[in-house]
Amino acid sequence: MEDHVHLAAAILFGCALVHTFSAGQLYRLGNRWPRHGGLFHLLGEIEVVFGFWAMVLLLALVVLAGWDDAVQYAESRRFTEPLFVFVIMVIAASHPVIQALRWAMARLARLLPVHDEVAAVWLGLALLPLLGSLVTEPAAMTLAAMMLAPRIFREGIPERLKYLALGVLFVNVSIGGTLTSYAAPPVLMVASAWSWDSAFMARTFGWRAAIGVLVNATVVTLLLRRHLRQAGGGDAPQGDLRLGVPPAVALVHLLFLAGVVATAHHPVLFLWLFMFFLGFTLAYDRHQQPLLIREALLVAFFLAGLVVLGGMQEWWLQPLVSGLEPGALFFGALALTAVTDNAALTYLGSLIEGLSDAAKYALVAGAVAGGGLTVIANAPNPAGVALLRKGFNDGTIGAIGLLLGAAGPTVVAAVCFLV
Repeated sequence: MEDHVHLAAAILFGCALVHTFSAGQLYRLGNRWPRHGGLFHLLGEIEVVFGFWAMVLLLALVVLAGWDDAVQYAESRRFTEPLFVFVIMVIAASHPVIQALRWAMARLARLLPVHDEVAAVWLGLALLPLLGSLVTEPAAMTLAAMMLAPRIFREGIPERLKYLALGVLFVNVSIGGTLTSYAAPPVLMVASAWSWDSAFMARTFGWRAAIGVLVNATVVTLLLRRHLRQAGGGDAPQGDLRLGVPPAVALVHLLFLAGVVATAHHPVLFLWLFMFFLGFTLAYDRHQQPLLIREALLVAFFLAGLVVLGGMQEWWLQPLVSGLEPGALFFGALALTAVTDNAALTYLGSLIEGLSDAAKYALVAGAVAGGGLTVIANAPNPAGVALLRKGFNDGTIGAIGLLLGAAGPTVVAAVCFLV
């Protein structure tokens, strides 16, 4: 019976991958047949895909293994990461935090010897992904997406450049969190088992990642510079450096953000903080805008589905990873990351006994380098999709477009880690 369960889980995982690449077509079918448009649009939401197929997997487990085993498996999964991403998205995208970030970015942009809009885009694609090493990658993705949406992901920017910018953002966030041992999910999965602290990450991965981030951000900013608005980009007018909300309110929001980051691995604590955050936003609602509850819930739903589906792929992933030499392991991990979460991949690697230091480096480097190729490759990617998809044609982000857009930045990241 166990073989049947594993086979069913692998088939359903494959169905979820096909569904991911077909999401854009399903969304367009909803426009063609409006009578069932709601259903097609629902199934065309990338964030719904893995949650939907996780439900199918649990139903299959009930049939193949029984109700008790299905429930036991679901309850054995750890959902800390989906819960954390939900909370950090809502807080990081709140109006006072975004206003504080815009204020800080405007001041930094003034210090760079280029037009303010060009500087703001470069900072959003370079500085914020590197900031992910401090505030965690999901928070960095949310902040960067909110800052870049009105500047790049809008009408007037060629679609190919939007996909290139999206690929750069996803790749840079994936590698930009490797300067510390706690911010990037694939690093966090192995840090304790392999005794990798933040000092080790900075001197082994961090400087290489920083070079890749700066190269990617600079190249795409140069390609975008003539398309950027001469002023504004959807934010405050050029020259207006006011904060926009009371400093005390912005400070409290930033403290909530810092508290959630500090308790990222303790869901009881960060959910407790989140309840107080919601109360604060109600108490000072005149300084707020609607919270991104829907978008954050969809992203959490996606990640929870990935946890359920990905948890039953160990039987074929681990033997595949353990049988590769370091050089092949790097490229194997890079390719496998495109079809499975990179944190799950490195976690499986941490279970392999006797893995050499070179193989450990190759596994993690390949996993983070490939973290921008698909929406499922890195945990923060669904957050970026949820926040930026409205800026693309038909309001959807095509899987092929993202793959092509991320290909160049991924090569840059791979070269930085290999050299």
